[in-house]
Amino acid sequence: MIRGAAVHATAAITDAALLQALPHAPSAGRRTLRALLRAITDRRGLGWAPAGGRPASLAAALGAFAGAESLAVRVLATSLRLRIAAVALDHPELTGDPMLNRLVEAAAADRDLEAVRALRALLRDRGAVRVLSQLAPVFGEVLALRALLDENPLNDATAWLIATGTGYATADPVTGMSNRAVAVLDRGEGAARRVEPAEAESARLATKGSLLGFLGNISVIGTTGRVLIQSVEGPDGVVRHVVQAPGMRTGRPDHDSPQDLLGAFSSAVLAASPYSRALAKAVADYGLPEGAELALIGHSAGGAAVMNLAQDPAFCARHTVTHAIAVGAPVDFKRPADPGTWVASVTNQHDIVPTLDGQGAGGCFDLHPDWYVVDYSDATHLFPLCHSIDRYLANIAADLPEARDHIDGRLAPYRGPVVRSQVYRLFDHPPEPEGFPFLTVPTHAVPGPGGRVELPIRCQDGGALTAYFAADPAVAAALLEGTGLGPAVRVAGRAVVAVHAAWNRRTSVGVHRELHVGIVVPGPWRARGPLGWYDLVRGADRRRSGLFLAGSVVDTAVVAALAPRLWGGEPSLLPLEFGLATGVAHITAGASGAGEWLLVLGGRLGPGLPVSERDLVGYARAAGTTLRSCVRARGRALLHPAPRLRLTVAPGSPHPLAHLLRDLGLDGARPLLCVSATARRTLRDAAVPVPTT
Repeated sequence: MIRGAAVHATAAITDAALLQALPHAPSAGRRTLRALLRAITDRRGLGWAPAGGRPASLAAALGAFAGAESLAVRVLATSLRLRIAAVALDHPELTGDPMLNRLVEAAAADRDLEAVRALRALLRDRGAVRVLSQLAPVFGEVLALRALLDENPLNDATAWLIATGTGYATADPVTGMSNRAVAVLDRGEGAARRVEPAEAESARLATKGSLLGFLGNISVIGTTGRVLIQSVEGPDGVVRHVVQAPGMRTGRPDHDSPQDLLGAFSSAVLAASPYSRALAKAVADYGLPEGAELALIGHSAGGAAVMNLAQDPAFCARHTVTHAIAVGAPVDFKRPADPGTWVASVTNQHDIVPTLDGQGAGGCFDLHPDWYVVDYSDATHLFPLCHSIDRYLANIAADLPEARDHIDGRLAPYRGPVVRSQVYRLFDHPPEPEGFPFLTVPTHAVPGPGGRVELPIRCQDGGALTAYFAADPAVAAALLEGTGLGPAVRVAGRAVVAVHAAWNRRTSVGVHRELHVGIVVPGPWRARGPLGWYDLVRGADRRRSGLFLAGSVVDTAVVAALAPRLWGGEPSLLPLEFGLATGVAHITAGASGAGEWLLVLGGRLGPGLPVSERDLVGYARAAGTTLRSCVRARGRALLHPAPRLRLTVAPGSPHPLAHLLRDLGLDGARPLLCVSATARRTLRDAAVPVPTT
């Protein structure tokens, strides 16, 4: 107000003086003009406060660069210092802590170098998380002071907005970069897809409506890019509905979820965002009747998103939004479209997140006299712990009984049994069909042990390890005799044998694991040439070389029954364990817990070179015919040139595969190299016969 009055008065008086005095009395007009110029530039008057058009605005900006201050800036800075002193009465740690007090005083006094030194000392002594937590009660005031007193005119408007509580922070208070310039990076029309929660999650979801139950559901769903919609039968028999929206998803700042960092920021500073649009898509898919009563409850970015939904006139025209409850969320400048919507905001004064819009808990402005606002402080000052939904849940349950009972009382129509629940995964943009385009292929049905099975087998998520060993060439030659596949590929006179293990976690025939032992061969019709190794890294559609499958193990009856069609072998049906993590692998065939194990391949993989996941080509003999099969793979893999794994065969095991590995000299052997892939997609179709002569 002071700044506005000074600006308008100065502009009005200056215009009047020039228009009236100069034409009639040039001498008096010039004296008046000089007096006015002194008033708007002299530190004993209004200070540097030119206004009234582009030249004056440019002059004001140049003055700000030079460090000139106006009376309005000095008065507002004094106001901010008084507010910091007032907050310190409730938070004596701010002034009682010498290091914190040094930083606050340096920032308030516009001593940049001293403020930087104080901040560095704090960060070095306590770390960024603890410093932000301790400054949280005056974080907005300190930022406004810095923006107001520095020499950067780009952040002055933000300083006035924060200091006067007239609007959300339109720019970064430090650099002056527009918040909208950052928020618009978060683009998308929003999308939602139904998903099923894990069995353990379903068991923990509340079965009766209540404030603690809804917040507990948000904790169960977690920051995983998902939301929950429930229907509750109220005490009056009417079924009402509740949207429950968690906060920001961890991970990359910008990914396919509207709950990422950019999504949280845009939800706070914009009236609509991909998060709120995705929520609207989820509600539409849920199938609410026209005018159905709806409560919106959100934590952190979810609280900002549900408030954006509540202030959407089109959404409120379709549904009756009765309640909007935001916990730990920056919602100070959002307004519901329906004046009948009851709004509650709960914030911890040491939580930084609610200050993202320029205001925060414990502010001096009564921005929402018609809202139920709960600002509190507890002993947990450390961020992000004080921001977590579990901490808010514990505070509301144990430390804020009056607030809990009041909000629960307003939610009385929603206090009844839950009659329906649906979890949704949210996206910035409608997602492509899973596996598109690689797994989007024609399919055909074949007989299986439990009915018809579709081929090719499509694996949306899996992992694999292929280890190459040097084996006895005579044994390998004996296994290849009569196959027409040529001699085995050799290294230093030894035959190359591969042990390939895979864990197919999500496939069209269910979860299954498999292990194959094969001799690397150049393929039919030709012996290995000088470029034989190069052929091994080609795609399946161009590759002749492959593995002559000498033995296989699978762990499901479905795959065992399909094996003759898939690769032409008769595999053993045994338990398989597949463990593959960064730099470590552990694969076991057989019942390791019962001591009936067949083989173990385990140890450290060592450093890896990134490569593209490669197709697997296999050959087998069945009924006098050579069959060629392939597994087409997509994903990223690592080539380990110096692995420290070891293959161990069970002593005395009568299993044919154990005999084979011992005959090849692989019991206790270390691989020459390994290729590992922790995530990949695969396609496996039926094997086809190929002539070998």
